[in-house]
Parts: sequence; C-alpha cells; structure tokens
Amino acid sequence: MSTKEILVGTDGTPASQAAVQWAAAEAERRHRVLRVVHVFDWEWRSARYDSGTEYIDVSRQLADAVVADASARARAVAPAVQVKVATLIGSPAPELLNAAADADLIVLGSRGHGGFASLLLGSVGQRVATHADCPVVVVRGRGAVGEGPVAVGADDSPTAGLVLGTAFEAAAGRDTGLTVVRAYPPPPPLWMAGVPVVDFTTPQDDADERRRLEELLTPWRDRYPEVKVDVTISHGSPAAVLTGVSHRAQLVIVGSHGHGSIAGALLGSTGLQLLHHADCPVLIVRSRPK
Repeated sequence: MSTKEILVGTDGTPASQAAVQWAAAEAERRHRVLRVVHVFDWEWRSARYDSGTEYIDVSRQLADAVVADASARARAVAPAVQVKVATLIGSPAPELLNAAADADLIVLGSRGHGGFASLLLGSVGQRVATHADCPVVVVRGRGAVGEGPVAVGADDSPTAGLVLGTAFEAAAGRDTGLTVVRAYPPPPPLWMAGVPVVDFTTPQDDADERRRLEELLTPWRDRYPEVKVDVTISHGSPAAVLTGVSHRAQLVIVGSHGHGSIAGALLGSTGLQLLHHADCPVLIVRSRPK
C-alpha cells in the first residue's frame, strides 16, 4: 500500500517558496508525507562540447541546494511532517506530472524563473493544472495566507458534490467559515441578439437558484455543522465574482469541468481565469480517471 503524499514543485523562486510553505501546512492538516521536487532542464547541447561533466555537476549542485532550502522551509512550518526530496532532470511540466502519478495533491507557485511582474500563471503551472489526474493548488496572490474564509464556486455540474465536499472539509480543517458563490449570468433571449446585455433575471429566478443551491448544501451542512456558511447569489460571471471574493479568502476552490480537446486537459474557463488573477491560493478539484 502506497503512502499518501502531497507533492510540491519548487525552483527556488519566491513564488515556489510560498508554495512549499502552503504545502507543508496542508500536509500537516491532512497527515500526509510531503514530497519536494525540483526539475532542472539540463541543456543537452552542452554535451557536444568537450567540457566533461562540469555543466551537469553544477546543475545538480544547484538543484540540491534548491531542494535543501525548500526542505528546511517546510520543516520550519510543519516540524512533524515527513519530508522527502527529489531532483529530476527533464522538462518540468511532464516530469512533475509523472512524479505526481500517485499523489493526493500537487502544489505549485504562480510563477517560476522567467516570470514577470503581473504575476500571471506560468506555463509550467498552467500545463500541470490542466493535465494532472489529481487536484492541483496554485499558490498565488497574497500567497500562503492563513486568515479569511474558504470560498467555493457552486454550480450544477456532475462534480458539484465533490467540489462542495472538498470545500467543507477544507473549511473545517482550517476552523474557518465557508463562502459559497452561485453565479449565474443568464443568457439574453434569442430575439435580443445584438442588443446590449442587461439583467433579465427576476426575484423568482434568484429564489429558484437559492433553492437549488440549498438542496446541494444540505447534506454537507449536516455533515459539517460546525462550519459557518455564507451564500452569495450573483448575476456576474463566476470567475469575476470569485476573483473578487479571493481578496478576503484564504483559499478558493472550483471544479475542473471544461471541455478540452486533449484527454485530461479539462480545466474550465473559470478555473483558468482564477489561476491567472486570484489573490489567494486556488484549488482545482478533480477526481482521478477510472
């Protein structure tokens, strides 16, 4: 029987250091082993020159220093957590995906080397988030914050129960409240095509949405009675509403149910926008394929 692990990728940047700290705290909450992985993409063309093993040796030394620093940071946050380290050679995204084949969770920072000041999601993070078989957290915005509620986007997708269950469990484990966002920008009637968008909803529409949402929440409220739940019904886009909520939340949780053309690349537009713009860590929930 394999040991349950949380995998965190690190490259020594401030963003990945925040990811390591967040992952260590999460491993402590879940009673999991933490595996710290650094992938270095050694430039194979240097092997054509008569330089012996100098380049690869230096790369390995730098990689070992990165994981040693990350391990120390993790132990400072969660001294009781078992920490494993690994340095791998190859392209970061596929190596991280392979390394996380049996992991409970992958945690990444928002930017790696070569990032820029806008703090948008890096290419490695986006590829891992859209192709991983397990849930993924991207630690971004204010970083490893420990205050504020957990926020979750609730819809009528087949994964709604899994997403809400994950959110209630996360809020209970952090001893905090849960903000549930139901955003439904209604489409305008077909005869209004070309007319500027206005709000066609009625008070009855809102009441119907709230009723459906309460039906979804009831079993989870019963299971986690200690979690205080605040419900927000909005007519804005889910991504915009959740991004706004992220400024006061410590974690935003959404499902992964887009319609990618590649098997496994199923990250909806809401999740993708949050990974680029949220002001706190974002958890993309998905179940492993059967």
